[in-house]
Amino acid sequence: MRLVETPLAGAWVLELERREDERGYFARTFDAELLAAHGMDGRVVQSSTSFNRRAGTLRGMHFQTAPDEETRIARVTRGAVFDVIVDLREGSATRYAWYGTELSAENGRSLYVPRGFAHGFQTLVDASEVLYVMSTPYVAEAARGVRWNDPAFGIVWPDAPGGRTISARDAQYPDVAA
Repeated sequence: MRLVETPLAGAWVLELERREDERGYFARTFDAELLAAHGMDGRVVQSSTSFNRRAGTLRGMHFQTAPDEETRIARVTRGAVFDVIVDLREGSATRYAWYGTELSAENGRSLYVPRGFAHGFQTLVDASEVLYVMSTPYVAEAARGVRWNDPAFGIVWPDAPGGRTISARDAQYPDVAA
């Protein structure tokens, strides 16, 4: 597994180092010791899957509040998504900055999302599935979100030729300044 820094301190892209032969390939997708050596939380206490039927499905921008803040690693096991994080940390030099990258079953990349970041994605193809591992259990009372198209962030989402599918809850999250 290869770690690639993003422009947002503490957030990383995890790339596969594939060992290939005539059968296919083998690659490590998680290494708690490697993450810890780079100052990341490699604890995993919960794992979840998000299956999305249609291209253009947008989920986000989600986070949990203290004391239930979580780190998460998102990886696509089927299909492809444009995965986005936003730095919400008080006092951060990159507060309200965003970073987006394509995660797909084909490229095998994962995104490490540190505490204090909002996270979301838009599917790029039908039948996309995202696997999450989290450092803290989901706590409904701590679950929050900010609006996916908040002008304070200026996220540039991919076009969604068939239109976007977004839940009423995600569409109604407030702007960060609200």
